[in-house]
This record gives sequence, structure tokens and C-alpha cells, in this order.
Amino acid sequence: MRQLRGEDARFVYGESGHANSNITLISIYDPSTARDGRVHFKDLLKHIESRLHLSPIFRHKLLRVPMELDFPYWIEDDDFDLEYHVRHIALPKPGDWRQFCIQASRIHARPLDLSKPLWELYLVEGLDSFLHLPPDSFAILAKVHHAAIDVRGGAEITTLLHDTTALPPAPEPPEPWFPESPPGSISLLARAMINNVVRPLMFAGPLARALSRVTPAVFGSLGELLGKDRLAVTRFNSEVSQHRVFDSRRFFIDEFKRIRDLVPGATINDAVLAVCGGALRRYLLAHEELPGSSVVSLAPFSVRAVGANREERPELSLVRVPLGTEIDEPKKRLRAIYKHTSTHADIDQAVRAKELTEFDKHAPAATLALSAKLLAGSSLSSQREPLAGCTIMNVPGPAIPLYLDGARMTYFSAIMPIADGMGLVFSVTSYDGMIFISPTSCREQLPDPEFFAQCIRDSFQELLALTRKPKKAKKKKVVVSKAASKRKPVAKKAAKRRAA
Repeated sequence: MRQLRGEDARFVYGESGHANSNITLISIYDPSTARDGRVHFKDLLKHIESRLHLSPIFRHKLLRVPMELDFPYWIEDDDFDLEYHVRHIALPKPGDWRQFCIQASRIHARPLDLSKPLWELYLVEGLDSFLHLPPDSFAILAKVHHAAIDVRGGAEITTLLHDTTALPPAPEPPEPWFPESPPGSISLLARAMINNVVRPLMFAGPLARALSRVTPAVFGSLGELLGKDRLAVTRFNSEVSQHRVFDSRRFFIDEFKRIRDLVPGATINDAVLAVCGGALRRYLLAHEELPGSSVVSLAPFSVRAVGANREERPELSLVRVPLGTEIDEPKKRLRAIYKHTSTHADIDQAVRAKELTEFDKHAPAATLALSAKLLAGSSLSSQREPLAGCTIMNVPGPAIPLYLDGARMTYFSAIMPIADGMGLVFSVTSYDGMIFISPTSCREQLPDPEFFAQCIRDSFQELLALTRKPKKAKKKKVVVSKAASKRKPVAKKAAKRRAA
């Protein structure tokens, strides 16, 4: 029996009627590499059943402590039913990309049953009108609660179900499984009493550093959590509804490398931020809503943390980065983003965010549950300014092709959770030489996701066009006859006579 960490418990406590903490990983497959050119639902069930023992995420569910006096525990589900978690649907005709995005968004928006293991997997068929897909192609939607996986390690569940070859070994018989008996309420309360006595001693230091920052986040301006500067506010910084929208565009990593090279020293991450900033500028400009100052994003950033042995080590932290939406020229936007990220201008903010994470690990569960509820409620929409204008999350996938029961994966993206005041998330996924940029938002805030996705494509093409060297004009070749070449020019003869 494992207990949730504070930062994971926060996602459970923060559930509301219009905002949940689901992460949906989306994969599309070419079945021509499978045994008989197809992957049947019954074979998929057998395949997944043979992998259940590889991770506790599949059979573990939450056990809440009475009165939320302690963090929940992971316990084995003694009523586990694989066919409840793995489902089979098909798109109606014509089965195009827009229909798929709508269906995926609906599935993502539905909350998971917190009394069961926190995942669902959907086999989606009927992708008949997708471009460049062979017949019988299908998609897999793997919906997992944020408390069960780390976003940056979210591809782990994908790796567990896949192989690196189209001819994997025959699945072994399912391992015998006997669930453990869950503890009773008295046992849980006794554990809670012990933990609540020990934890204050453990988190006294982090609390002293973080309490002054947590309190404004709950009762005051969220902008004070990471700094005093006022941030640009857009339509995405309002209260979200229960509806979701999603779209995606695919690019080659090599093309992003060319964009990166426009500014010496810039990274692929800087190039991605520039594309997202350009897309936001285009979209808000088209709706006559572009703010005068830059929209700021929470984005992954590498910082140096000091461990217990005083050794420095690199860590990823979410840091605010201006996206240069006020800059019209795309290369200047990339240069401005690189200048900001390369100088580590927000290193202090990253340290503050890390201190808050330490606070989440050790804070009493009842206090954290209260703060998460307040942050998830309508009080967030009344804050004077948002934490950021949007979020950009990186979900790295494998760099080599993967196969699901013999079918080759050709696409990998993600739909991310959003919340009040933070209604736009770009998920940036990578797989097999490609990068996928996929915005998630609320249907009321982003009623035209197709147009937004086209803004992403146009922003990318605008930067990529700058990497193409202009062709030099070819000089016209003058053809001179043999007779003319033997005659000396008249001007030269006259010049010789004058010299004489």
C-alpha cells in the first residue's frame, strides 16, 4: 500500500464539476505491419492483460482517508474488471479528422471514476477519411489521471504497452493475481494521527519559506506567487466550462532544427516557444484581442538544483516565459525568447516553484485539500491577474518506432488538463523524428480550434521560410560567334592609334 505524495494528492483534491485532472495520450496506428493486417479488439484485450503486471497503475485505486485527515493511499482493486477500462468505439461516416478531435475531446472531458483504477483505454476505429492512412487504421486514447502519472513521464504507459518490433514474442499467460485486503477506517485514522505528528517536523523549513507564497495564491492575487509584474490577460484567463476542444499539427524535428539555427545558441525548445507565440499572436490579432504586452507562458525550463550532498544537478521546472506575442517579426520573436531563456531570468521563480513542491510533499493533507479546493473553485476567476497566459507542456515520446500488437504507431500527442484562469495548454510531444503541437482549451474560450491549429501551422511556416536561402540569379551566357571573336574591337584599335 503506497501513499500519494502531496503534489499528486493536489490533483485529486482539485477535481471540480467543470475541471478535472485527466491526461489523454493519443496514438494512431498503421495495421499493415500486424500479423493479418488488422488488430482485433479481443486481441488487444489479451495484449493488455499480458502487460498488467508491469505497472501498479493498472490495478491500483484510491483509498481516501476519513475527513481527509491524511493523503489517500493506492490499494489494489479487489473488483478489477479489464473490460470496464478497455473500450471499443468507431467514428460515424465519413470518419474525418474533425470528428476524431471532437470525439477525443468528449472522452477526455468526462471525469474518471475515482473509486476505480484511474485509467481508461479506447480503441477507436472508422478513421476512413484521414489523409495518408492505410485501410483499417485505428487510434488508441489512453486516459489517465494526473495523480497516477507524471506529465513529463506520461509516455511510460505508452512504452509499457508497446514493443520495438512488429514481431514481438508470444504473450505469456497472465500472472496469478490476488489483491491485498485494504485497511479499515480505524487503521487509516491511526496512520493519519502518526503522520500528522511527524510531518510538521519534516516540513517546518519548507513551510517557513513557502507559506508567504501559498497564502496569496489561495486568498489573494495569484500573480504575487511568481512575481510582482502584471501579466497580459486574454480570453483564456477566464473560468472554463466542462467542455473541451483539441487539435494537433505535426512537424519534422529536422525542420525545427533549421528554425533553431536562425538564432545562434537557440534551442529546439526556444523554436517551439516561438511557434506557439506566433500562433497566439495570429489568433488574438484575428479576433482583435491582442494585448499590448507579451502573453506569458508557463513552460518547462532546466534549472540547477542543489541536492542534500550540496552537489548541483539539472532539474526541469515550470517557469514563466514571455512568448513575444507583441513582436511582429518572427525572427525577432525567436531572438527575444532565446535571450530570456538563456539568461535564466526566471531562475528565482523556478526556485520558488520548487519550494512550493517541497511544501506539497509535507503539508498536512487537510490544509492541502482546502487550498486545492479553493484554487479549483470559482474564486480563481476573480483573481486580479492570472498565473500565466497559457501553459506549454512537454511530453517526450520514444525516438524510435513503436508497435502495438504488431501495428506501427505513426502519431503521438496528448490532451492536457486545463483549469479556471488557465484555459489554454499546448502539449508538445515528440516521436520518431517528429514534433506534435496540440492545443487543449475550453469550447467556450476556443470555439474555432481548427483556425487556431492553422495559426500554429502558419506560424511555423513563417519561421521555416526564413531558413531557405534565396536562389542566386543565374548570369546570362553571351554566345559569340567565331568570326566575331577573331576581330578586334574597333574601340581598341582607335585607342592604339591615339597612343602611337
